[in-house]
Order: sequence, then C-alpha cells, then structure tokens
Amino acid sequence: MIVPVTEKNLSDAARVHTLSWQDSHKAFCTPEFLAKHTIVHQTAYLKKEAEQGKQVFLLLEEEPIGVVSVWNNLIENLYVLPEKQRQGYGTKLLLFAMAKCSGTPSLWILENNRIAFDLYTAHGFQKTGKVHILSESISEVEMELRNSTGIDPAQG
Repeated sequence: MIVPVTEKNLSDAARVHTLSWQDSHKAFCTPEFLAKHTIVHQTAYLKKEAEQGKQVFLLLEEEPIGVVSVWNNLIENLYVLPEKQRQGYGTKLLLFAMAKCSGTPSLWILENNRIAFDLYTAHGFQKTGKVHILSESISEVEMELRNSTGIDPAQG
C-alpha cells in the first residue's frame, strides 16, 4: 500500500529515506558526509519537500519499505530499503509516481547509479542529454519517459 506522508508517518518515511540514501551514496561520499544524513536531518528534508508542494509517499507492506515524491512531472526521492531492493518495490513506487505526474514523467539520477538507471530504462525512461555537475567526480543526468519509438508519449 502506498500512502501520503503525513506528520503521523513522517518519521517512518525519514527512516527509510535515511537508510536507503546512505546505502546508495556510501561508495562515493565520505563517512562524515553520510553521518550528517540522520533521521532528524531527513525528517526536516522531507517536511521541506512537502512544504514546497511536492507530494511525498510511503510504501508500506508489513513495514515501511520505500519512499518517493512527485512534483508536477518530476519524480524524486525514490528510495527502497537496501534489504528490500530487487523485489519489485522500486517498480511499484515508480509506476505509482508515473501515474501521479501531471505531464511526461522525468527524473534526475546520479550518473553512477546503475541500479536506478536499469530500473528506469526498463520502464521506458531515456537520458535527455541534460546534466547537472555536482562536483568534480559526480554528476546527475535527466531521464524522461519515452515510448519505444523514442517519441514523447504526451505529444503522441
């Protein structure tokens, strides 16, 4: 079940976001930088995201498993607990988020995130060519949903 994040479940969403974010960034972030991303920090981050108008959602099964946010046609913050990855939960969150988009779904991923890249390309996303350079060694790339012909499905 995927539910909106509220004050009642915000700490659960922040816990999932924290553990997942730290795991996905541990290969290229310093331990000190990872340590700054505590549940308290991520609670404030997710709260701010919601205050800015983003819809933040929590995937619940027996326990909180994943999070995702949507703002217009932009999908962000898609994270699944490390021990629950590769079990279909990322796909479930992605499909849910895609349905919530107001236009052609798009997202940004770290260019070194092969797991995310594989998930998104398997569901029809392609790189647009736009890049944000975050540091000397890290960039993020934009991806957008395209159909099999490469034509924007929103444009027919």
